[in-house]
Amino acid sequence: MDFTFGPDDATFREEARTWLEAHLVGEYAAATGIGGPGSEHEGVAVRRAWERELGRGGWIGIGWEDGDEADGDEADTGQARRGRRATLTQQVVWAEEYARLRAPARVGHIGENLLAPTLIAYGSQEQRRRFLPPIARGEALWCQGYSEPGAGSDLAGVRTAAVRDPEHGGYRVTGQKIWTSLARDADWCFVLARTEPGSRRHHGLSFLLVAMDQPGRIEVRPIRQMSGTSEFNEVFLDGAHAEEVVGGEGNGWAVAMGLLALERGVSTLVQQIGFAAELDRVVQVAVDSGATGDPVLRERLVRQWAELRTMRWNALRTLGTTTGTDDGAPSVAKLLWGGWHKRLGELAVEIRGAAGAIGPHDWSPGSPYELDEAQRLFLFTRSDTIYGGSDEIQRNIIAERVLGLPREPR
Repeated sequence: MDFTFGPDDATFREEARTWLEAHLVGEYAAATGIGGPGSEHEGVAVRRAWERELGRGGWIGIGWEDGDEADGDEADTGQARRGRRATLTQQVVWAEEYARLRAPARVGHIGENLLAPTLIAYGSQEQRRRFLPPIARGEALWCQGYSEPGAGSDLAGVRTAAVRDPEHGGYRVTGQKIWTSLARDADWCFVLARTEPGSRRHHGLSFLLVAMDQPGRIEVRPIRQMSGTSEFNEVFLDGAHAEEVVGGEGNGWAVAMGLLALERGVSTLVQQIGFAAELDRVVQVAVDSGATGDPVLRERLVRQWAELRTMRWNALRTLGTTTGTDDGAPSVAKLLWGGWHKRLGELAVEIRGAAGAIGPHDWSPGSPYELDEAQRLFLFTRSDTIYGGSDEIQRNIIAERVLGLPREPR
């Protein structure tokens, strides 16, 4: 394939770079580089303001398809939503320029990149008209209510239950979700719940939209991790009202799998740009410390670089292909980047020797134990092969759905 960018892409790159440089000033300039993986709880207020700035500039939803229906009423979406669209290569260009200038990590990415395309594919016209414009303006933040204490990678084991609400319409949802990023700040949550009593596995599930501002019915508890941060949360639902069901009652599994399949392509490339920046910092530390004199460490650094380039070519290759739940591409991508990032975290600590284990801490009595950047990377990446579908689950999907091998005994 030809992975080069054309003249239109160059023009778009200049437009994106000019806009970012003009708007990344003041408090936004001070927030550059914050809020990434492992630090999603940082600077939420300024990042929310930045989200609205992106909305006013027309930079949210540039890759959304089905434009006429997705836009809704012009009075609701405003000029910003209608002002800019982008091809696949231009979406890559925007992601590259955004990462190059280290703009604040997005707090609206779940709504823009997961919920919105799902509504475009499975939602009703009324749902698109209601929920897409606030996302496009950078006003509505979403979180994802999938995993549960007993149903993490095995999503079909969901136990959260929803029953019809005859008084107010919709559903009443009761259960617990876990590892929910941005739940403390989100306005809405899309929740996978069991709407058919007695159903099992992927049958009887529905994809529900739940407002988070329901005191007494929704409680959010931060989860403190070994890295010292609390970007994940537990969400407890006690009869919470769900206003909408997407794709029809009982079709939640198909909608949920369709959403997960969207976590590839441009989204994967955005992630890899961040990985490249992390790798550059690790390599610089290795050069400055003289660790590159060790042929084993040097070979591992080169391998990390080569594997990252391979992942990029693979992601570019799959851009524009038909998105499906059984082609294996999302599972292959997850296996590749999960293991790669985990190995990078290990390298970040190893190249520093003993200092990587101890760090420049203040050992006086009562002082807090702080982690440096490499240590946070090491600890956070231990989870990369687990969250979002563990390696074991991804291998089962590839084996059973793509290769047609016998199902794993249960």
